[in-house]
Amino acid sequence: MTFAVTVDLVVLTIRDSALCVLLVRRAYPPFAGDLALPGGFVLQDEDLGDAAARELAEETGVPDAGHLEQLGSYGTPDRDPRGRVVTIAYLALLPDAPAPRAGGDAAEAHWVPVSAVPALAFDHDRILADGLERARAKLEYSPLATAFCPPEFTIAELRGVYEAVWSAPLDPRNFHRKATSTPGFVTPTGRSTAGERGRPAQLFRRGPAAILYPPLLRATPEIDRKDGAAGPDGTG
Repeated sequence: MTFAVTVDLVVLTIRDSALCVLLVRRAYPPFAGDLALPGGFVLQDEDLGDAAARELAEETGVPDAGHLEQLGSYGTPDRDPRGRVVTIAYLALLPDAPAPRAGGDAAEAHWVPVSAVPALAFDHDRILADGLERARAKLEYSPLATAFCPPEFTIAELRGVYEAVWSAPLDPRNFHRKATSTPGFVTPTGRSTAGERGRPAQLFRRGPAAILYPPLLRATPEIDRKDGAAGPDGTG
């Protein structure tokens, strides 16, 4: 049996304090006119990661995938009406994402709030759901949230990432204490914002930690946290 390999991308950013995903409107069958994740076929001599970056640039005009990691593989036999197609999905996170520009097989490209995403072509609803859960979960135990931030950021900006991705407000004072006390999470730069309104805010950059311990857990009151790890709102 022969089959084709594609790549699809769950590309996330934060715009106007809302978590958004990059979607394209397909120009050609199958699913012409429907919204989908950007992606396409892997070329014969192409690495998977290179294919993901190429498809992103061709279909949306976004030249840099930012943080890019492999999300999973999807190979249900009937997932693509063109035949047996296995896709390798990637998760990409972008700070200050540019306005997309459609090209290649895409008729349009848009940033869409994840709360307003309609039904997608192929099995892209499932892939998007998996990408969102990966991002939400990794914010608990890794410094992934800093991938949504500029190189230097305030703790309030970092908190805004958590609030957008988790779709929940967080207590500013407790989050500040938790973020700055978690070893290796953030490192002060020694600089502050200009403070045009209010007091200047201290600037930070991503620290050296690959794993956050203790983790910043999402609010799950029904779970008995026997390990004593504190949630980002300061609860244990």
